[in-house]
Amino acid sequence: MKPLPSLILTILLFATLASAGGERRTPPNILFFLADDCSYLDLELYGGPAKTPHINKLAASGITFNRCYQAASMCSPTRHCLYTGLYPVRSGAYPNHARAYENVRSIAHYLSQAGYRVGLAGKTHIEPKQVFPFEYLTEFADPIDQDVQPVNGWRYPQVFDMLRQTAQGGKPTCLFLCSNEPHGPYTKGDPTPYKDAKLSPQQLEHHRESYARYLAEITYFDGQVGEVMKMLEVLKIRENTLVMVASEQGSSYPFGKWTCYEVGVASGLVASWPGVVKPGTKTDAIVEYVDVVPTLLEAGGAEIPDSLDGRSFLSVLKGKENRHKDFAYSLQTTVGVNGAKQPYGIRSVVNEKFRLVLNLFPENEFSIPTSRRLTEETSVMGHSEKLFARRFAKRPKWELFEVAKDPYCLNDLAADTKYDSQRNLLSNALEEWMLSQNDQGRSTELAAEGRQAEWKQRQYRLRDRQKAGQEGK
Repeated sequence: MKPLPSLILTILLFATLASAGGERRTPPNILFFLADDCSYLDLELYGGPAKTPHINKLAASGITFNRCYQAASMCSPTRHCLYTGLYPVRSGAYPNHARAYENVRSIAHYLSQAGYRVGLAGKTHIEPKQVFPFEYLTEFADPIDQDVQPVNGWRYPQVFDMLRQTAQGGKPTCLFLCSNEPHGPYTKGDPTPYKDAKLSPQQLEHHRESYARYLAEITYFDGQVGEVMKMLEVLKIRENTLVMVASEQGSSYPFGKWTCYEVGVASGLVASWPGVVKPGTKTDAIVEYVDVVPTLLEAGGAEIPDSLDGRSFLSVLKGKENRHKDFAYSLQTTVGVNGAKQPYGIRSVVNEKFRLVLNLFPENEFSIPTSRRLTEETSVMGHSEKLFARRFAKRPKWELFEVAKDPYCLNDLAADTKYDSQRNLLSNALEEWMLSQNDQGRSTELAAEGRQAEWKQRQYRLRDRQKAGQEGK
């Protein structure tokens, strides 16, 4: 019998390795679910009251991250960072309603070059389009006034059709599924089971009804996740699909969204990938949204550009590492927030135990619609609640919190000399990060309007013309 040619032997060897549990060679499909204004501590998975059976099931089949962070606590800069792998100031997209620099590239470029279809369903909030050449699906961000009517049994037929084409031998799919929930107004789901839910330190007693409706929307989002997971099962492509679910920034209740406190910038994150991610695992490894692009590129077998700020945490997903980063960084820009009265830029850094917050304009009040509504509610508040409202509006330059014990950042340790070493360590790390991003602090904040979307620029031009006309009278 003649010996087999070496090429055939090589093929047989790889087939044997694959059947014996070796590295898979077929690029995985990738689904990334993103909530909208959801405090991660409100999820059942993290000890909160919001019931999320589908996310819980994913966690049981995969890995739960306890220390995931985003670089901003607003929707638009968060999403720019998530898709580009760049921190907000460096990409140009750091205020709300932002736009990236025109020469920036995103995961839609990188994975499409690697042979993927790259889609985005639901909420966008990104600009300009040439930076984000996704295949856009006009569903998953459900209308406010009514639920989507099913087509052939599916609420999201475009999503199903894209996945069906993949299942029938098409290109592998990477799809971001971006919900509007639980962003206000809270109109989805059934709040009845939550009418007596225990309030977190973010809520005051008169928030109870609103809080119940907010929790109902988290459960509604969980249902959206469940529907798409059912599609994977029906199409028989679940086994080769990496699924991630992230909660985005904190809710719009005080000390959440628009702040750099822990609940404002920490995110829930679950990842499941059959045969690759060990079921039922948890990790305290510090990861960031900026790391998602390189992680997905590595998972899909694509080249990771050297220009990215993020670093792949695929080794953490696979259980090969239990650490990733020493620090995670965040910022907040109030210039450009609808209704903001004064600049109040914030920068922050966190390590394993402590979070340091730098308020760039401590002489100003944190004055956006949410903070002003809280101040206006003082007529129904007791003394402690009034102090709560005041602490939200007026803050010192530096704040320090031991978030390992104080996740809601209630006890400021900045003035306690016992923590000087931690404060110095974190302030040096924060300064180095800002320098690396060409973030000039106050002057960067004051220039934020120039980095907003074109529709916002038109508003500003109209405002300036009206102002000039009034002054000329």
